[in-house]
Amino acid sequence: MAKTDVLKATGGKAGSVELDDHVFGIEPNVSVMHQVVNAQLAGKRSGTHNTKTRAEVRGGGAKPWKQKGTGRARAGSSRIPQWRGGGVAMGPKPRDYSQKTPKKMKRLALYSALSDRASEKNILVVENWSFEQPKTKDAEEALTTIGAEGKILLVVDEANVNAWKSFRNLTNTHVISPDQLNVFDVLTSDMVVFTKENLPTSVTRTSEKTEDAISSEGESEEP
Repeated sequence: MAKTDVLKATGGKAGSVELDDHVFGIEPNVSVMHQVVNAQLAGKRSGTHNTKTRAEVRGGGAKPWKQKGTGRARAGSSRIPQWRGGGVAMGPKPRDYSQKTPKKMKRLALYSALSDRASEKNILVVENWSFEQPKTKDAEEALTTIGAEGKILLVVDEANVNAWKSFRNLTNTHVISPDQLNVFDVLTSDMVVFTKENLPTSVTRTSEKTEDAISSEGESEEP
């Protein structure tokens, strides 16, 4: 396993930590990352677009002119698509753009994105964020101290309210909780900053699967 330094927010090092090869050391699967990102962006679409057909546009009940003898083309309604003010032919209607993506594919895509950032030395691990009170200036100084530059993705526990409030107003800084870590945010960030406690490992994933299995067995048991 590759090792990386555990940094102090106030400067210096607080030891080192091993990066799990199953999470940060795999060969990035570009096609899977592309598919998962597309699905993630598609899920953000509201799908509320709506155009009216000729049946939904108000008016047009009377025939504009008689069928024959005028020399003009036949017309049965003033709300036909080719007329101004008419309905839209085959226009967009409300729909759900979300795509179903297997959990294993999402996991592979996330690990591929993290491995890509790790290969470029763009994964930083901080010992902890210990802000006595929310202060954006202190947060900015802390990022400068650890050498985080560019667009930064910060993975911070929701319980650390002072850190959330300190980082959230910084430009080019995005704060998310560990359970919200996703491929799109990782790929659109130059650097990803974890704390030592929320650094993802394959052991954590195995324990989560074990807990899910135990809970499902408990639900299936009859009283």
